Amino acid sequence: MEKVFPKLQGEPWRVLEFYSGIGGMRYSLLSAGIDAKVVQAFDINNKANDVYQHNFGDRPYQGNIESLTAADIDSYEAHVWLLSPPCQPYTRQGLQKQSGDARAFSFLKILELMLQASRPPVMLFMENVVGFETSDTHTKMIEILEKAGFSRQEFILSPMQFGVPYSRPRYFCLAKRKPLSFQKQLYNNQLLSSPSPLLENDADLEIIENHGSQATSDKLLLSCEPICRFLDNSNHQNEFSFCDDSSIHREVALEKNKDVDEQDIGSFNQYLVPSSLIDRWGSAMDIVYPDSRRCCCFTKSYYRYVKGTGSLLAPFEAERMGKAHSLKEQNLRYFTPREVANLHSFPEDFRFPQHIGLRQRYALLGNSLSIAVVAPLLGYLFAEPS
Repeated sequence: MEKVFPKLQGEPWRVLEFYSGIGGMRYSLLSAGIDAKVVQAFDINNKANDVYQHNFGDRPYQGNIESLTAADIDSYEAHVWLLSPPCQPYTRQGLQKQSGDARAFSFLKILELMLQASRPPVMLFMENVVGFETSDTHTKMIEILEKAGFSRQEFILSPMQFGVPYSRPRYFCLAKRKPLSFQKQLYNNQLLSSPSPLLENDADLEIIENHGSQATSDKLLLSCEPICRFLDNSNHQNEFSFCDDSSIHREVALEKNKDVDEQDIGSFNQYLVPSSLIDRWGSAMDIVYPDSRRCCCFTKSYYRYVKGTGSLLAPFEAERMGKAHSLKEQNLRYFTPREVANLHSFPEDFRFPQHIGLRQRYALLGNSLSIAVVAPLLGYLFAEPS
């Protein structure tokens, strides 16, 4: 086995952030309170890098990461790799070419560099869509991790399991290079659908085969906060009438910090769903209300299309009680980019640069991750055994 290079006492963990997007992994590190330094981020998307630089000050490397060599990796002296590679090769809507998809090549190349580098990482965190866990890319990843001397724990988790009313299940792989070990080694080499290993009490552990039962779904809904806690349009107070005062305070705080947010793009009216779309797609729309405790996953095509791209909001609870007799009377609107960011648990000071257009904001958010899920997973990954 190759030598492990742990970090020195008192120094921060040195992190490489691959496929950095708009910074979800970095925000998750901050949210988890981990003493870490991102020594380099990598992303091919110019607009995503504009957003990343706007919020963090430094710009990700924008070249083709397939051109990276083992010597390049060694030069960063990084302890940890965070990866959120393209999901298109594994989505149900895609061609499912898996490792044969060109968008999977860079991830496989990065994994192979672990076997070639003289200073490979001691920890790895990877996020992708549900479906990755049954792909041949996953098989190759596991083979490389085992060959490189890693132990691993895998999860399929959703923000709803962390109290956020957002159904966005994702696959996660946490890996530690021996002799480093997890706090709860009982779960090594398992794929879990419960965050129980992150908690003190493991009693609610559910293996992936039991995920999705009606009893579990009902329990999740009851544990989630209402959607009104995540809305940002404090000019429409009726949308928040079913939340307590703390939610209103949150909206006021958000309103004060909207200097480079939705107000720079245009009128709020642009978020209203046109009647023509309601006529055509009304029966296929997922409609939620301020007191709902679940909304669907927002994809990168949200706002461009209404079918299967995310939920729409009927702002007033009174409409739900039967006073409206048609969808057109419910004032349906899209969630704003700020609200989608809220449901992703991005911090209130997260901002888009003004030149990033509305559809680009939705696309970038649709490709991002849930900080509410990733932060506790990272906390668990970095924790030392007691």
